[in-house]
Amino acid sequence: MKLMIYEDKCIGCGQCKSVCIRDNIEIDEVAYETGSNCFECGHCMAICPTGAITLKIFKGHEDRIAEYTPDMSLDYHDLLNFLKQRRSMRWFKNKKIDKFTFDRIFEGAYYSPTAQNEQDVEFVVLDKRLNDFMKHVYDIIKVEEEEFFRIKQLGDYLKDPSTRKYHPLLWQGKQLILTFSTDKTSAVIANTRMELLAYSLGLGGFYSLFILKADEIDHDKLMEFFPQIDKKKHMYSSFIIGYPKKTFKRTIPHNEIKVKYM
Repeated sequence: MKLMIYEDKCIGCGQCKSVCIRDNIEIDEVAYETGSNCFECGHCMAICPTGAITLKIFKGHEDRIAEYTPDMSLDYHDLLNFLKQRRSMRWFKNKKIDKFTFDRIFEGAYYSPTAQNEQDVEFVVLDKRLNDFMKHVYDIIKVEEEEFFRIKQLGDYLKDPSTRKYHPLLWQGKQLILTFSTDKTSAVIANTRMELLAYSLGLGGFYSLFILKADEIDHDKLMEFFPQIDKKKHMYSSFIIGYPKKTFKRTIPHNEIKVKYM
C-alpha cells in the first residue's frame, strides 16, 4: 500500500476515486486503497478537499505542499512575449553561477512531469571538471570529425587553444548542465522548464547537439565519466549556461509552424 488515508479527515466524497487512473481507490463511507496498483501520481492527494490522503513516499516533505490559488492566472500575451524573447546565447560574462542560483533553476525541474511518473531525471553541473569532460567527449565523437568540421575544430582547440578565439563547442561558456533520464521526453521537458526559469533570473545559454553525440556514438564510454549515474539513463540534453554579455534588441521571424487538424 502506498497511501496514507486519515479516516478522521475523510468525508467519503469520492473525489480521489474519480481522478485515480489506476482504479486503486474505492469508497465505503471513507476512501480505502484496493491494492498495489498505485504509481504515486498524487492526483488523489492533490484533489482531496480535506487533506485526508498523503503518499507515503512524501512523508517528511510536507513543506513542499502548497495550496492552489484559485484566481491565479498567467496572462497569455505576457507569457508569449517572454517566449518570443528567448534566444540562444553564446557570449557570457566572466562570472560563474553559484549553487544557490542553480538550486533556484532546478526548482523548475522538480515540478516537471515525467513518463509513468518515474521521476528519474537527474542533472550534472559541470564546472571544475568541464575541461576533462570535453576531452572525454572528443575522444568519443572524433570518429566523425571528417564529417563535421566543428568536431575537427574541437580536436585542434584541445591540442592548442590559441587556434581559435572561442571554444568550438562551449564558446565563452564556463558551466554546463547535462540532463539524464531513461525517457527522452521527460528529460527534455524538465530541461525546458529549467531553462525558462534561468531566463527569468537573467541567465542565458544554448544547447549543444555535438556534446549529445557522445551518448549516441558510445553510451557506455560516455558513462565512464559518471559512475554515480545509472547506465540505463541516457544524456538527452546538454545546455551551456551563464550570464549573458550581449543584449539583443528585437525578435526575428521564424518559419511558419505547420499544423494539421485531422
